Amino acid sequence: MKKLIFLAIFAIAAAAPTWAGEGMWLPFLLQKMNEAQMKSMGMKMNAEDIYSLNKGSLKDAVVQFGGGCTGEIISDKGLLLTNHHCGYGAIQDHTTLETNYLRDGFWAKTLDQELPNPGLTALFIVRMEDVTAAATAGIMDNVSEKERQSQIDKNLEKISKSTTKEPYQDILIRPFFEGNNYYLFVTETYKDVRLVGTPPSSIGKFGSDTDNWVFPRHTGDFSMFRIYADKNNRPAAYSKENVPFKPRHFLPISLDGVAEGDFTLVMGFPGRTNEYLPAAAVEQTLNTLNPVKIGIRDRALKVMDEAMRKDEQIKIQYSAKYAGIANYWKKWMGESLGLKKSDGIGKKQQYEAEFIKRLNAQPELKSQYGAVLDQLNLNYKLLKPYAFTRDYFSEVTRNTEILSLVNTISGLVKVAENNGEKGFADRKAKTIEGLKDFFKDYNADVDKKIFAGLVEMYFKNVNPDYIGEVALKQAKKYEQNFSKLADNLYQKTILTQPEKLISLIEKSNSADFVTKMKNDVAYQFGKSMMDGYIEKVDTKIREIQPEINRLQRKYLKAQMTVFAADKTFYPDANSTLRVTYGQVEPYQPRDGVTYNYYTYLDGVMEKYIPNDYEFDVPQKLRTLFDTKDYGIYGDKNGKMPVCFIGSNHTTGGNSGSPAIDAYGNLVGLNFDRVWEGTMSDINYDRSICRNIMVDARYVLFIVDKFANASHLVTEMKLVHPKIK
Repeated sequence: MKKLIFLAIFAIAAAAPTWAGEGMWLPFLLQKMNEAQMKSMGMKMNAEDIYSLNKGSLKDAVVQFGGGCTGEIISDKGLLLTNHHCGYGAIQDHTTLETNYLRDGFWAKTLDQELPNPGLTALFIVRMEDVTAAATAGIMDNVSEKERQSQIDKNLEKISKSTTKEPYQDILIRPFFEGNNYYLFVTETYKDVRLVGTPPSSIGKFGSDTDNWVFPRHTGDFSMFRIYADKNNRPAAYSKENVPFKPRHFLPISLDGVAEGDFTLVMGFPGRTNEYLPAAAVEQTLNTLNPVKIGIRDRALKVMDEAMRKDEQIKIQYSAKYAGIANYWKKWMGESLGLKKSDGIGKKQQYEAEFIKRLNAQPELKSQYGAVLDQLNLNYKLLKPYAFTRDYFSEVTRNTEILSLVNTISGLVKVAENNGEKGFADRKAKTIEGLKDFFKDYNADVDKKIFAGLVEMYFKNVNPDYIGEVALKQAKKYEQNFSKLADNLYQKTILTQPEKLISLIEKSNSADFVTKMKNDVAYQFGKSMMDGYIEKVDTKIREIQPEINRLQRKYLKAQMTVFAADKTFYPDANSTLRVTYGQVEPYQPRDGVTYNYYTYLDGVMEKYIPNDYEFDVPQKLRTLFDTKDYGIYGDKNGKMPVCFIGSNHTTGGNSGSPAIDAYGNLVGLNFDRVWEGTMSDINYDRSICRNIMVDARYVLFIVDKFANASHLVTEMKLVHPKIK
């Protein structure tokens, strides 16, 4: 009897409704799919308050910022809040030795002082609609993926042309649920976005690489911009005649903070997730692909770290590179840790067993979908050696700068060979511009050590059949001593000599340039590696991957059919506007360790290390702490909240997303996830998946008390929703 009861419980659990907190939901479907659950978790709004065509709603206050982050409007004058790391590029562009805004911060006192940023955009979603039927019209069964996509592309073009929109609006159509559904977005993109204010990096980037992806966190990761429009409030290129944008809706800011169990809603543009992979794909990620990427980056980072500690100039050149490499290195480690802790593979296998059981109980469904999982597993098995080499090649060439440079130069060689003198001449200027930027932060000695280490790993672990013949011969010549090989290549190549390389491009004709590059030893080595990969690996991936894509689409459709009565499905992230909802919650990452849901300014001072690039604290912030001068922003216990965590399902692209309370007010600013929960991209588990948010009161405190920019606070709407 006990066994029967267990089996019955498991059958329910295996196909249980999506966890409260899990999911990246389309705003225009909330009323039908999510509103009841959201209200049961404490939401006081209606779905209409989040997405509406008839009135201003939350969607009208949220933008895709710069194409890769999220921002939100916090005043009726177009004031925009996003992360410091999202605005970092714009802040850096305005930074000089005389005006070091990264080090010192910046605050415009008037509209005239706000700084323009060419190329920076803010994209609004005007409306969404389901166009699946029209997008997939005329597609016959059993056509190839290429034929299928060709028909869909024709259909999407017709849909775009027939959709009603204003001249200043755009049409965006994206596939969802592995291409089973298509949704259309009408968008407006504002192109005049100006920098209003940023705290110094010692606040906006406090904790830097050490604290990245972890909690407890004490980072004031925010910056402020303003959207400008023409006199009709429409998108326009930068002009002194433009005026502050008037939004349909902006977010009031709560001064009440959050408590454990409070409802939280995060709205933004998450980049990419893969929640519906089979167990075989997750196993391949955990046991084959992540170790490759982690191992390669680990070795590269050690070389960089050693060099940066010895030489201040190298530190300046490589600090941003180091941070970029370390970001996903640390993320992949956390992802693997989380998958192991949550038994992500085992749960997928249990789910698949229930899927097969239900299929077998329904002959019609079994005949349609019975083989899909076996076929997927077979294709992932076929893909494995090529995926292993793909990630090895990608990581080695990405993290060895001379190999990245070979890729750039090979593009110019190809143009010279295929398009002759005119094509070569047309491409010169762009290539030279890129090379000057590249060499500005390049050190050949550092790169040579990285080359020796990473190429050694590549030749020891990758099937030699996949490595080009010339590269193999060069390695054999030096008896697999890659330090000696590196010494030879870096000494003889022109690729490490910026003046000579740029001069060669400027002064040579196309034929001479091609000849000289093909005789260069480093170019020969790198090009051989590249050719071996393309011929032996990339061609196989291009054969297998379309079949995997077809089967993934079929498998997801099968899941949505088999579990229709028990599970609510949400589409994977694809950089379109989504809503995720959860609650403020602590978590226990491992035995004996529990993290509270809040951090305070006290923790900033505990981490303080004078003159340290990660943990220095400005004197004024220390003074405000010592005097407890928190104004109206401190909590009732006389402490200054800094960050908090919740169970919202977020990923890259959600950086800068507003954390919104039950009433529709801003309570925080999303900027990261906890280390153990980074596996939420492929396996969300509420027990350890947490997103990290800056408390909105800390943002206001820094703007008002630290930066003396109270004029910005004055244009915001501050509220007390918990005081009735």
